[in-house]
Amino acid sequence: MAEEQSISAMSFETALAELEKIVSKLEGGEVALEKSISLYERGDALREHCSAKLKEAKLKVEKIVVGTDSRLTTEPAELE
Repeated sequence: MAEEQSISAMSFETALAELEKIVSKLEGGEVALEKSISLYERGDALREHCSAKLKEAKLKVEKIVVGTDSRLTTEPAELE
């Protein structure tokens, strides 16, 4: 990660890809302690960003429903 991109400017896909790389490095166990802490902190920020992006996308999803008059309409999807 020579040039770290601002997390807030990342797309979900970019953030997830970087998070996967960080997890791989940390699981490899060959990173010095200080670098591991730094990677963990960035990974946690990426995880939070991805979670927020997913929640944002979920709010935009609509479901199609059939009304009592047999017409198709949409309404917001139910959140968990």
